[in-house]
Amino acid sequence: MSDLKRRSLISLAKFQLGMAVLLFLPAWSLHYWQAWLYWVQYGVTTTATTVYFLEHDPKVVERRLAVGPKAETEPTQKIIMTVVSACFVLLIVIPGLDHHFHWSDVPAWLAIAGEAGVLLGFAIIFVVAKENSFAAATIRVESEQPVISTGPYAIVRHPMYSGGLVMLGLTPLALGSYWGLLMIVPTFFGLAWRLLDEERYLSRNLPGYAEYCVRTRYRLIPLIW
Repeated sequence: MSDLKRRSLISLAKFQLGMAVLLFLPAWSLHYWQAWLYWVQYGVTTTATTVYFLEHDPKVVERRLAVGPKAETEPTQKIIMTVVSACFVLLIVIPGLDHHFHWSDVPAWLAIAGEAGVLLGFAIIFVVAKENSFAAATIRVESEQPVISTGPYAIVRHPMYSGGLVMLGLTPLALGSYWGLLMIVPTFFGLAWRLLDEERYLSRNLPGYAEYCVRTRYRLIPLIW
């Protein structure tokens, strides 16, 4: 087994374990089918995409292994990623508390529809990663890195964040919680803060990026922003 494959699989295993704690501990129950469905789908999807890129474009996996506030080199991004990470944790924890205290009564069909939306968000992220091998989990510019303006990048400047917004925005419904939807607003502003700071960084450090921003009008949501 290559070192990259070993590190990526260990990282996936740790993430899935952490996800299980966040899902089931606040719920204080394993009788939570929405959480099981979400957890299994998350694990299968992330594992399948990791295996795919290990085979076809291992640089994508390598660039996305370092993630989170500590991995960022820009001070502002460390702060932003701390906020975004906290929003992600609350998106998972609040539905668990909701399940435990029976605050919401989300019908099964709506939870399944939310799960389908989460899968759609993953699919968007997968397509973006295929289009842009330089889509790292941290804000940086590498030598000879080009400006990608094809595929989903011809529609919005930050299509990976668009996919992430779909995935995260529908997570509360997938987990059977209406109260978790309250976290959509701070999550959106966290992502918006990150991409605006990223644009300033890329405009300074990636040749041709400022011109790309002029050509591609929308940042995150087509025809809106």
